[in-house]
Amino acid sequence: MPFEVRILGCSSGTPTSTRHTSAQIVNLLGRFFLIDCGEGTQIQLRRYGVKIQKIEYICISHLHGDHYLGLMGLLSTMSLLNRKKELIIFVPKGLDQIINLHLKLSYSKLSFEIKMIFLKGSKMIKIFEDEAFELFSFGLKHSIPCWGFKLVEKKRSKRILKSVINQYDMSFSDIKSIKLGMDFITKHNKVIPNDLLTQNSYQPRSYVYCSDTMYFDKLVDYVKDVDLLYHESTFHSEMSKKARTTFHSTAKDAGRVAFEGNVKQLLLGHFSPRYKELNVLKLDAQSLFKNTLIVNEGDIYKIKKTFK
Repeated sequence: MPFEVRILGCSSGTPTSTRHTSAQIVNLLGRFFLIDCGEGTQIQLRRYGVKIQKIEYICISHLHGDHYLGLMGLLSTMSLLNRKKELIIFVPKGLDQIINLHLKLSYSKLSFEIKMIFLKGSKMIKIFEDEAFELFSFGLKHSIPCWGFKLVEKKRSKRILKSVINQYDMSFSDIKSIKLGMDFITKHNKVIPNDLLTQNSYQPRSYVYCSDTMYFDKLVDYVKDVDLLYHESTFHSEMSKKARTTFHSTAKDAGRVAFEGNVKQLLLGHFSPRYKELNVLKLDAQSLFKNTLIVNEGDIYKIKKTFK
């Protein structure tokens, strides 16, 4: 089952001729999350063959335009396509007023319901879950209220070996009990230990989206041991003073967070338009964390399964 991230936009502040502003699609076990929605997001969705109506959740990190100005157009398109399914949006307070005012002044009504869950606090908070995943938010250090997001798979039950099902003529009830860790008792009252009947599923996978922020110590705790971290890298470390005054990160800051947080892989994004050649940012981060990639729009980054 997939857990993958497709980059739709990776520019900061303004789009360029080759890069769009922040947006990405996360496919977690067939559940589609849109994280941030900069200008042009719906065009990018079409360009890369992502079905708009499959999006179930939208996470907006903060109310700077390069992270949300594409949202109203996307909602309008969903409505024009006669969407009926509820859309859940995790939003900073105030975005509800923006949406409502737009609908009021344009004499419009959406064809579907929106459920808004407001982001709050600075600590790591669970904001949603279902039987397969948990979604968390955490406060960042930016010039306005801003949040990052963490998606974590829930631990899956053990996998029963197909060969033993026929061997012991197991019922559906037997299989269910074994997956929960029970031993199996044969018709001749012989106990077969659970370990001989099953194998552990893969380790739960995790992803963190770290939007606009300056470096701060607590951030390392929020990303600790995650499989994949997307971290803004607006500037090269030569512009660290500029980064601090604008509450942004350098590529080296991102590398530091990845290194100190013991993450498995780092994706750099949210590049200042001043950088035409991005390899300098990659090298900047790699001075502290080797397993670093520069994102390319349209590319998919898969989180692989690992077994103990």
